[in-house]
Amino acid sequence: LCAQATGQAAKSARTVVIAGIPDGLLHDDVMTDILMIHFQMSKNNGGDVEEVMYPTMKKGVAYVTFEDEEVVESVLKKDEHRLEDKRLSRYYPLKVTRYCENVFSSVTSVLNMSIFKDQFVLEDLIQELKKKSVALSFGPLQSNGHISVQGSFPAITLLRDFLLLKAKSLSEKDEREDKSHQRPKKRLQQHKLTTETSNFVRNADWEKQVIVLDTDMYHYMKYFFPSMFLVNGDVVISDVTDGDVTTVYIENAGSRSDAGQVLRVKEKIENQSIKLHNTLRKERIYFEERTRDEKWRYERVCKSLKPHYPSVLITHYDTHIDVIGNPSEVFEFTKEV
Repeated sequence: LCAQATGQAAKSARTVVIAGIPDGLLHDDVMTDILMIHFQMSKNNGGDVEEVMYPTMKKGVAYVTFEDEEVVESVLKKDEHRLEDKRLSRYYPLKVTRYCENVFSSVTSVLNMSIFKDQFVLEDLIQELKKKSVALSFGPLQSNGHISVQGSFPAITLLRDFLLLKAKSLSEKDEREDKSHQRPKKRLQQHKLTTETSNFVRNADWEKQVIVLDTDMYHYMKYFFPSMFLVNGDVVISDVTDGDVTTVYIENAGSRSDAGQVLRVKEKIENQSIKLHNTLRKERIYFEERTRDEKWRYERVCKSLKPHYPSVLITHYDTHIDVIGNPSEVFEFTKEV
């Protein structure tokens, strides 16, 4: 079993995802041959190809597995991949990504920073946020105070929570201060975000906490880590799902003797979600016919394979099946299905 698991892990680590393949132009075997040639050529930073999976359940997508994991790194370093062949009328740009990239790769959010303009110089605030959140990509600051931020779901959520706490702290401070017509802008150097974070947490309402999770991540955690959501009678956990986002509410329903218990439960769930975010991958298997018989066949196959892939979560929908788990098991499970 150990040898098998190691082999599977190595295979997923040696695989890249190819998107942008022109579907329907050539026979599948011919397109597979063209892809094989492309990723074996030295000018494309390629190497020996073990397998090309095409077509797949995703239109215009193929999986290419190399014999050597180092070739993956080499292929990814190439700025642009152009699929060219005499059997094609023109070249087609390809997008090449690592198969082992996490399932929830990127989220884009628009932040309204205008609420901080009376307390901080927004440009300085943004620069400090960039230093604090190195995993995020920030767009230009707009004249209305809006800025686009892109990155992983946990990183976006942590930034959102931090800014909400900051806004709440400023609001409470305004209530305590005497009202004045003018308040000079304070340079960020006098109010470092890094030093303020702990104060905001101490001032937060520990009786109720909110966590925003990706819905798939929430389902995976509830299935494989149910104990995280089974707490004593003093803490109540509820959830509201809206599409791809699930909001988890953690409240203190008992005595106030341990006000920090709610916060500890929140931190435990958050830490586990961040850990899983960096290790999980999702594949979606679409139904072609969408008939009851086809769905039944897929369900039967998934049920028979599930014991061989213990860490995979399978979720059935009307039009597709979602498979979530570590990259190696998801890769092999989807291939077998």
